[in-house]
Amino acid sequence: MPIHWFPGHMNATRQAIKDRVKAGLDVVIELLDARLPGSSSNPLLAALTTGRPSLKVLNKQDLADAAQTEAWLAHYNAQPHTRAIALDAGDKAPARALIKACRELAPQRGGLAKPMRVLICGIPNVGKSTLINTLVGRRAAKTGDEPGITKIEQKIVLEDGFYLFDTPGMLWPRISIAQSGYHLAASGAIGRNAFDEEEVALELIAVLKGRYADRLQERFGLAELGSDDAVLEAIGVKRGAKIRGGAVQMHKAAEALLGDFRAGLLGRITLETPDEMAAWRQAAADEEARKTAELEAQKAADKLRRSGRRNG
Repeated sequence: MPIHWFPGHMNATRQAIKDRVKAGLDVVIELLDARLPGSSSNPLLAALTTGRPSLKVLNKQDLADAAQTEAWLAHYNAQPHTRAIALDAGDKAPARALIKACRELAPQRGGLAKPMRVLICGIPNVGKSTLINTLVGRRAAKTGDEPGITKIEQKIVLEDGFYLFDTPGMLWPRISIAQSGYHLAASGAIGRNAFDEEEVALELIAVLKGRYADRLQERFGLAELGSDDAVLEAIGVKRGAKIRGGAVQMHKAAEALLGDFRAGLLGRITLETPDEMAAWRQAAADEEARKTAELEAQKAADKLRRSGRRNG
């Protein structure tokens, strides 16, 4: 499911990040959703901050599969100039680990003479504002359960000589990996007008049936799991999403499933593994290369036809 959701403030965020890099930047903190650590990593951010040490923070770890979180931490910690930690945005002790990790990534910075300059970024609705408020100990950033709450850059002093620059949540203009589009939509990172909730719910059911079938059955009281459509319909029946005549409102059933997933009511779930993400990324690159080759071939054929008409 290709996603195109890039509100105007996200374009402004992209420019703000460029300006921050030019002004001087020591570490980039990227907040990831621990339930989808690959899909929530922004390739546009990586391009904008090339060469800067990176701290990957797998947020909402209390909602994610603990074993898969460990696998993702190992994956990111194996990358050069990168560290990865997992935490819950509302837990004060792990949150303070951010400062320690940043100092380890840029040990030459710190103090008033050489203040640490840190940029914190993340996709919408990943819990960044909640984390910042926890770090600061007061409400320094607006919070909410809808993407796009933060709209302007903020400078926050966490300690003497440690400056944190907060930016609005940002996606990238075109999400070409279909699975990532579904996972981001399921997590609530994408505005609801940009996708079909029933389609996303069916994709979520497919993942859950493969990995967490027992959670799905237990949460909705399902004796068995049939086709994806049958499961969604059964969820609608259990939640009373019927219209006159007994037909199930599939849209209401989809809302019920997605709402429970986002709230962590299905248990600790991770939607993807590092190996799966690598395979999806390669498939998307291969498809892009195929389309480019076809376009170039078409351009060459058109040029040849125009040349033939002129010579004829």
